[in-house]
Amino acid sequence: MCEFTVILNGKTVFKDVIYAKMESNRILVKNVLGESKEFKNCKIVEVDVNSTRMVLSSS
Repeated sequence: MCEFTVILNGKTVFKDVIYAKMESNRILVKNVLGESKEFKNCKIVEVDVNSTRMVLSSS
């Protein structure tokens, strides 16, 4: 399985993400333990499977 590290403004903000959903200007992510985190006023700018990272940008 591929778990992503979420990066916002150059900093790691959440790890082991297996689910991401974008709704208007917010991103909801969930990790392998079922914990979730919401990032408001953000968008996904890059998903790199080889590096297992998801990069967000604040709007």
